[in-house]
Amino acid sequence: MVKLEIEKLRNYINGEWKEVARTTAVVNPATGEELVQVPLSSKEHVEEAVSAAKKAQKEWALVPAPMRAEFLYRVGYLMKEKKEYLAQLLTSENGKVIEEARGEVQEGIDMAYYMAGEGRRLFGQTTPAELKDKFAMSQRVPVGVVGIITPWNFPIAIATWKSFPAIIAGNAVVWKPATETPIMAFELAKILEEAGLPKGVVNVVFGSGNEVGNALVHDENVQVISFTGSNDTGRGIAAACGRQLKKVSLEMGGKNAVIVMDDADIDLAVEGILWSAFGTSGQRCTACSRVIVHEAVKSTLEAHLLARMEQLTIGNGLDESIKVGPIINKEGLQKIKEYVSIGKEEGARLLAGGMVLTEGDQRSGNYFAPTLFTDVSSTMRIAQEEIFGPVVSLIPVKSFEEAIEVNNSVSFGLSSSIFTNDVNQVFRAQRDLDTGIVYVNAGTTGAEIHLPFGGTKGTGNGHRDSGIQALDVFTEWKAIYVDYSGKLQRAQIDVE
Repeated sequence: MVKLEIEKLRNYINGEWKEVARTTAVVNPATGEELVQVPLSSKEHVEEAVSAAKKAQKEWALVPAPMRAEFLYRVGYLMKEKKEYLAQLLTSENGKVIEEARGEVQEGIDMAYYMAGEGRRLFGQTTPAELKDKFAMSQRVPVGVVGIITPWNFPIAIATWKSFPAIIAGNAVVWKPATETPIMAFELAKILEEAGLPKGVVNVVFGSGNEVGNALVHDENVQVISFTGSNDTGRGIAAACGRQLKKVSLEMGGKNAVIVMDDADIDLAVEGILWSAFGTSGQRCTACSRVIVHEAVKSTLEAHLLARMEQLTIGNGLDESIKVGPIINKEGLQKIKEYVSIGKEEGARLLAGGMVLTEGDQRSGNYFAPTLFTDVSSTMRIAQEEIFGPVVSLIPVKSFEEAIEVNNSVSFGLSSSIFTNDVNQVFRAQRDLDTGIVYVNAGTTGAEIHLPFGGTKGTGNGHRDSGIQALDVFTEWKAIYVDYSGKLQRAQIDVE
C-alpha cells in the first residue's frame, strides 16, 4: 500500500489554488474517519471561475485541435504514472474496493488517450452544392464555457467522460465535483496543471449543489450543463436550462435488469449478477437491481445465487480480499433500509441480507448486507424505483416475450442484459430491449469508453457520455458555403 498524503483542498480557478473559509468534513465511509475538509464555495466563487473560463476559452479555441490533444496525451501519461496512488485515494474517499478503483482510474486514462485522438479527427463533412462554382461543408465548433456537475460514485471516470471531450473540442470547463468525493477532483486538477493546460481552461469549484451547482446552472455565461445524478435534480436542471435556452446533457440513473432464460448458463449468469448487483455496493447507475428469470430455472438460480452471496467478503475496500465495500454515507444506508421494509410490506420474500452490518470491523463504517428478494412482481416499488444499494429482486416470468415486457416496464432505460444460448432470442433481445446499452451473456455493467454511454426514457435526455457521440454535447455544427462564381446565386431558386 502506498502512503497517502492528502493535501488541504482548495478551489482551482484561473490556474491558481484558492482557499475557501467555509468547509465541511470528508469522511471515509469504510471507517468513519475524517479524511480532509472540503471547501463550501459561494456564488461569487462560481462567477470568478466562469469569468476565467470565458476569457481562457477564446484563446483555447484558437489552439489547433491536434495541439490541444498533446495536453490530453500528457494527462493520460501522468494518470498512468499515478494510477495506484489515485486508486487508493479513490477507495479511501468513495469506499469502492481497490480493484474497482484501479479500473475506474484506468477508464480515465483510456478517455484521455481516446479523446486526444479526436484532436486529429473532429470530422465535419464536405458535400456537393446544388449550384455551379460553389463549395459546401460543415464543421464542429466549440460552444464556449461548459459547466459539469459530477456525482460521488465514479468521481474520476465520469469527470473525464465530460471534461476531456469538452477540452478537445475547444471549450473551457467549470467543474463542480460531489462534496463526498472531492479528493479525486483535486488530484485531477493537479494533473491538468502539471500537464501544462493553460490557465482558466479547467476550473474546479468545490461546494454544495444548492450553492455552487445552482449558480453554475443559472450563470448566463455558461453555454452547456452536463450533469450526472438523481432524477429530481436533473429535472430541475433541465427546467432551468430550458428557460435560458441553454444546452443540457443529463444522465440520471437506471433500474437495470438481467434476464436469465431457461437455456442460460446458470453459473455464468450468477457471476454476471453478482458483479452487476454488488460491485460498488450497488451504487452504480448501471447496477443490476432486477433479475428477470424464467420460472423453469428460478429455483436453481436462487440456490446458486445464495451460495455465492455467502462467499462475498464485506469490508474496507483497501483490503485486496474484500469484494463489497461500504455505502457512501448514513443517508444512503437509511434509504436502502426503507426500501427493504417496503419490499417486505409489498409481499416480496427476503432470502438474504436486508440489514445494516454493525459488528466487528464493520462497526465504524456504512455497511449493508447484500440483499436478495424473490417472488417479486414487476409492479412493486422495489422493482420500479432506483434503490442505489446492494438489493436485488428476482422476478419470475413464463416466456421470453414476458421477460422483455417486464424489462421495459420501468421508467428508466439505461442498461439491460440477457443470458441465453438461443441466437434467435439474442437478436430479438438486441432489437426489443428499450435501453441505451444491451449486454448478451454478461452483466449490466462494463461500458467501454469508445462507445456511447447513456439511456432512454427517464435515464436522460438523449445525449451520451463517452464515444465520439460525447462531442455532440460540447460542439455546435456550423455550415459553410463558398461561392466562387463571381455572381449572386440563390439556393433553390437559380437551379437549372
